[in-house]
Amino acid sequence: MKKWLRGQPHQPATIAELQVLLDVFVEQYNHRRPHRSLPHRATPATAYTSRPKATPGDREDDTHDRVRRDRVDNSGKITLRYQGRLYSIGIGRAHARTRVLVLAQDLDIRIIDAATGKLIRELVLDPTKRYQPLRRPDTKN
Repeated sequence: MKKWLRGQPHQPATIAELQVLLDVFVEQYNHRRPHRSLPHRATPATAYTSRPKATPGDREDDTHDRVRRDRVDNSGKITLRYQGRLYSIGIGRAHARTRVLVLAQDLDIRIIDAATGKLIRELVLDPTKRYQPLRRPDTKN
């Protein structure tokens, strides 16, 4: 765009003149100039309008998926925000300072060692408890 503006025979002296030139550039760039990387050398506007657009739909079936990078703290926990509340998730002190990937799909959470790809913990978040402790195997006394 800067090269195109410099190459114009009449250089703008006011903001209004510059805006007119910018409008001409946008029209040519998006609607007239074929783009080499697009199929059939389509224009950017053609490529944009031909793709399906997201529409409002039934949100009941939607899930909230996210991926987050984190580091386990010195006490073996990470924090995760869900619906505006912060939850602590116990990972174990053996994993202190480990870099992890947190994969969350609504309440289903997987915590993966970022270096090895090994699954460290899998849980279903209990929104009634701020702390999600590690489950210890049941032991008989």
